[in-house]
Amino acid sequence: MFYVGGITEQAIGKTAPWFVLAVMLFSFAVRSIYLESCSMFVRGGVYVVVRDAMGPLMAKLSVSALVVDYVLTGPISAVTAGQYLGHLFNEICQLLHHELRLDPSSFSVLFAAAVTLYFCWSNVKGIQESSGKALRIMQVTTVMVAVLLVWCPLTLLVRGGWSWPPAPLPQNLRFTAESLGWLHGTFWVELAPVALVIAFGHSLLAMSGFETLAQVYREIAYPKLRNLRRTANIVCSYALLSTGLISLYAVMIIPDETRKLYYDNLIGGLSMSLAGPTLLKLSFHIFVVIVGMLILSGAVNTSIIGANGVLNRVAEDGVLLDWFRKPHRRYGTSYRLILVVVVLQLVTIVLSRGNVIWLGEAYAFGVVWSFFLKGLGVLALRFQRTDQEYKTPLNLRLGERELPIGLSLTVLALFFVALANLFTKQVATYAGVSLTSLLFSVFLISERANARRRKSLAKKKGLEEFNLEPQADVAQNAVHARPGCVLVAVRDYQRMEHLKRVLEKVNLRRHDVVVMTVRQLSTGAAEYGLRDDQLFSDYERTLFSRVVEMAEKQGKPVELLVVPGTDPFVAMVQTAQKLKASRLVTGVSARMSSEELARRIGLAWEKLPEPRHAFSLEVISPDRPSMYVNLGPHPPRLWPEDIDRLHELWLKLTEEEGIGAKLHHRDVVGVALQRLERDLEGSQREEVLQHIRKEMRKS
Repeated sequence: MFYVGGITEQAIGKTAPWFVLAVMLFSFAVRSIYLESCSMFVRGGVYVVVRDAMGPLMAKLSVSALVVDYVLTGPISAVTAGQYLGHLFNEICQLLHHELRLDPSSFSVLFAAAVTLYFCWSNVKGIQESSGKALRIMQVTTVMVAVLLVWCPLTLLVRGGWSWPPAPLPQNLRFTAESLGWLHGTFWVELAPVALVIAFGHSLLAMSGFETLAQVYREIAYPKLRNLRRTANIVCSYALLSTGLISLYAVMIIPDETRKLYYDNLIGGLSMSLAGPTLLKLSFHIFVVIVGMLILSGAVNTSIIGANGVLNRVAEDGVLLDWFRKPHRRYGTSYRLILVVVVLQLVTIVLSRGNVIWLGEAYAFGVVWSFFLKGLGVLALRFQRTDQEYKTPLNLRLGERELPIGLSLTVLALFFVALANLFTKQVATYAGVSLTSLLFSVFLISERANARRRKSLAKKKGLEEFNLEPQADVAQNAVHARPGCVLVAVRDYQRMEHLKRVLEKVNLRRHDVVVMTVRQLSTGAAEYGLRDDQLFSDYERTLFSRVVEMAEKQGKPVELLVVPGTDPFVAMVQTAQKLKASRLVTGVSARMSSEELARRIGLAWEKLPEPRHAFSLEVISPDRPSMYVNLGPHPPRLWPEDIDRLHELWLKLTEEEGIGAKLHHRDVVGVALQRLERDLEGSQREEVLQHIRKEMRKS
């Protein structure tokens, strides 16, 4: 929405909005490919679909193209945000008659680098953007879109004499030498179908992000497929109304000579070309830039998260060295993968020199090839599997065989567009092929190195050998732990003071000790079978070797457990419930305080299905006393002054008020709780909350 209109018009001329709208309509067909993929429970994304359908070699090629897509999403978004901000600064200076000016391209490079580094550090620390914040950004963006969709038609009505952009016909296309690439001067561009495909290819960067559907499918509420289909339809419809119509209005409202000045910040130019007072238009322009900075900067964060998730899924299949997945010593994140992605993004930002067109062309390269390979994989699976809950429309049945006409046409269209982009985007082809080849080579080399490592792993000194017993579910008989066991969660083999304290204090005649680690998976990961060598990584082998060493020093046996999960807090409380543990013990977190850690684990416990097993949580820190929290309903720990106050109230009620000896302390507490509950729902709510906060500060 923020950059596709200007990029496309520079490539194919004033008829660009029609092709952007065509791409938005075509997105419904691409949406069907991802819906069909999810309906077969192939939710590992592009990599798993292509691997299952066409083998590991093509899978590595497809995921290389997808990572190129993610790597370029961040730079084009951040650079565009910088362009909007730089142009706005210059316009304000011009209105104030100030001589100060910025070079928008140079400023956008610095701005994009700063934003990328900020989100790099956030992801290394493991700070997750809340869904509430993302929703608020989308709400603000929707306000901006709604204002434009109302103000633009009013502007056309007030001014009158408006005209539609030229029809999307071959004779109306205005290609440049750069937009034709190697086809410039050849007879191919004189063929009408080829010219239309080339123009469509230059507009395809308007469509991206469908890989997110494969990642979020497992998180969507029941009925999954119906809700996923609704979600995809909402997203595509939103894009059609926003990206499609805004690109159309920009050509209809902004004068041709003026529009050339706003190719890098088209909505900014549109806001300043609307009908109305200059101050009002400038205010709205500032609002547009703020929205653009929020949503485009957020896309940088999304690209880092997405690339990290894809590479982690690939690593689980043994295609990346364990070195890449080694957790950060303090934060426990796969920081090396994050840094690799960010370094590639920073290099891209610097090489682009703030040129949004170059970034857009390179971005389109990764988008179209990842779409095509995903579609080809789903098409191949159509002939290998019959368990599709959803099928791409337009299927022709001939006897017992079904021909996927709609799916085949979609994949064929993607193939032609991919070929057109390959020959018309010279710089993008060089950059895309180089980056894809680099990633593909890394995957091949890593896979072979992993194969050699597996052969020599048994000879590695200092590590224990473990017999793996994969289980479909965690159960007491699987880990040989009695009810009431102590469950210890470990993650970093260099920070296991809490395990040491448990081993020193525990009485094995009363409690067994189970040591667990959570293999944190990205959303949508591990939806396919893993080999034995993938179930237990080198890092986990090292971690549990240290656990065994500590247990042997204390002369106490422990049970070991690896639990996969997308949320470590949920994995811990679910395991504690299934083992009927009496206590869950964790160390301190580098990312949050002990109180926040306890709160997060408590929230995960509250989400467990009834009946919930109550147990205590102990957070052990090497430099301060342990923190204990009871999860579940439990008698509160009262201070001596609280007990005295309760007793004095009881005496007053029984003696002075004459209620009698049948009154118990519990009755006093029950009435107090009922009054508190009523006050919280009434007019005294704020007064009660202030009193509670004051009491909290005392303790």
